[in-house]
Parts: sequence; C-alpha cells; structure tokens
Amino acid sequence: MSEVRSIATRSDLFDQRVREQWAGQLGRRLDVLVAGCAHDEPLVLDRIDNRVTGVDEDLPVVRRVVGERADLSRWSLGDLRCVPLAPRSVDVIQLSFLLERIPHAELVFDRLLQALRPGGLILLRMRDRRSAYGLLDRLTPAWMRRLLWRRLVPKGTPGPLPAVYEPVTSRDGMHAFCLSRGLMITDDHATTSGPALGRVGRVAVTLMDKLTRGRFPSTHDEVAMVIRKPQNHFARLI
Repeated sequence: MSEVRSIATRSDLFDQRVREQWAGQLGRRLDVLVAGCAHDEPLVLDRIDNRVTGVDEDLPVVRRVVGERADLSRWSLGDLRCVPLAPRSVDVIQLSFLLERIPHAELVFDRLLQALRPGGLILLRMRDRRSAYGLLDRLTPAWMRRLLWRRLVPKGTPGPLPAVYEPVTSRDGMHAFCLSRGLMITDDHATTSGPALGRVGRVAVTLMDKLTRGRFPSTHDEVAMVIRKPQNHFARLI
C-alpha cells in the first residue's frame, strides 16, 4: 500500500532523483522533457548543466501559462500523439497532471517513452481516478467546474482543464502499464495536493468517500511515482 506524502516531500524526492541521474552521467548535459508544462513547479536544476523542453496540448489557458515559464529552453503545443520528439533524446521526463486530462493517454505516454534514453527517469504526477477527488472531478458537469473554479480556486491557477481520467490514470492502472512496457517503478506514493477548494471542496470530497463506502477514498487525490526505463529493453522488475 502506498503511503501518503506531503507536497514538499514529493518535491524533494523528485529533485533528489534528478541529481542522482545527473551525477551518474559524469557531467554530461541533462536533457529534460516537461510533458504537461502548464502545471507543476520547475525542477531544481541549479548547478546542473541542463536543457528543458516543454510539450502540452494547445489550449488557451495552457498557452498563457507556458509562455510565462522562464525555465523552458523551448516548448511545443499541439496534438501530443504526433508531437515531434527525437528518439532517445532526453534523460528525464517530468510528466505532470497531463494523463488524466487527455484522451488516448496510453498512446501519448508511449510516444513520450520513445524520447527517453535507456536508464532515463519519468517523474510522474497525476490525479487518481480511484480517489474521491478524481471521481468528483469527472462527474461534475463542465459548466459547474468552470463556475466553481472561478469562485474557489486561487487566481492564476490554470484551469479548469478537461477531466478525462482513462483507466491508466490510477495507481493500479499505472502499475499494469509499467509492467507491460518493462518499466521499473522505484518510488510510489499517494499524496494530497488538490486545488485549494476550501470548505465546500473538502465537504464534497468527504461526501463522495462516504457515498462510495470508501471505494473512492478522500485520503489522497494524487499519485506520485518515479519510474525508470531499463538499460535493457526486455528487463522486467520481479
């Protein structure tokens, strides 16, 4: 069972894994791909030779936020199923709050994996469709999500974005995906980091937990994982 971690601890974990990855490259530049670059805080890359590229869907709210990110050397917005990515060109993929809001999530993930070098890392954050928050998010009508977002979410937070939540966007779904692709999950944690929806949001999530008799728990809303692409394509984690 995965433990619940704070946002700060999750950030520290990702930053630590990135530094370990760079140290293992013996000074070679660290190439980072940020998939879902409208969300998440930039990685701490000070004193690391790096180049950061961003990709995301071409939505107005995404374009506005991405244009303000100073850490990106370059970025591209469009259909992520055919975004131009050179094979084996990046060492780290920061995959943040993207899979749950797009269709064809597995296809897009496979496309991103082609760009990852053997031994590379995926730093994954996604809303869990098996959480009370995830269930509430995808059941709430679009017009109500827009209304609640304007009234309850801090100004400047990008959204609301589509709530698709395909099966891969759950802890079990991601474990099955990684097993089928020969990927190794080295860190796996459940965290709570949903938008600050205030008392109304907390009450709604708690109610959803009770109505589903705990099948969709309110104890977390996010899955955070560190996933490694093996040097050997046919390797499996037993």
